[in-house]
Amino acid sequence: MIESRKIRKDSKKTILISAFSAFGGDGINPTELILDKLPKSVNGVNIEKILLPVEFIKAPLELIDLYNKVSPSYVIMLGQAGGRSKVTIEEKAKNVMNARIADNSGNMPVGEAIIDGGESFLYSNLPIDEIISEINNKGLELEKSSDAGEYVCNTVLYRMLNEAKDKAKVGFIHVPFIKEQNHNDKPFMELDDIYDVIYNIIEIITKKEE
Repeated sequence: MIESRKIRKDSKKTILISAFSAFGGDGINPTELILDKLPKSVNGVNIEKILLPVEFIKAPLELIDLYNKVSPSYVIMLGQAGGRSKVTIEEKAKNVMNARIADNSGNMPVGEAIIDGGESFLYSNLPIDEIISEINNKGLELEKSSDAGEYVCNTVLYRMLNEAKDKAKVGFIHVPFIKEQNHNDKPFMELDDIYDVIYNIIEIITKKEE
């Protein structure tokens, strides 16, 4: 589990990274395991971590609250996308909540706007193509996705983009199942291979902050 956090107030740049707890009947979520494994800093840039509940209402509120406390240069959100075979970085979020299954609080919105009157789509301001190119040049696999779904991941991305606007670079990374989840009819990756992609993305980003 994530250690109890003391907000760092030093002069270093900060990247805020979030992950999700388990949901949908699974006992684990690979993003939580990745978050636990990440170091406290990369290339001298602080890594501020938060584990979010899989809940439409609480998750974005908790992330935005920490964002406003630490004022990071980047916000990188991690989520699970069962059925995908590679790590993917999301291009945009859409202003809609459609729950195929209830969230962990029992909430199950159908066709509801995330923000009434908000833009239909909000776009990540990460240099996505540049990150993908650098990752692939390292012999790792990363693809761009234009559909973040309509579940809690998409909601958190939309709300964070709306909050940060141009004050921080904001992006979302979806990861596949891992073998230990025993979804034998779905693609999966080894946790270490997923971690290598995520760590290298963070390394690329932090080098831009040096």
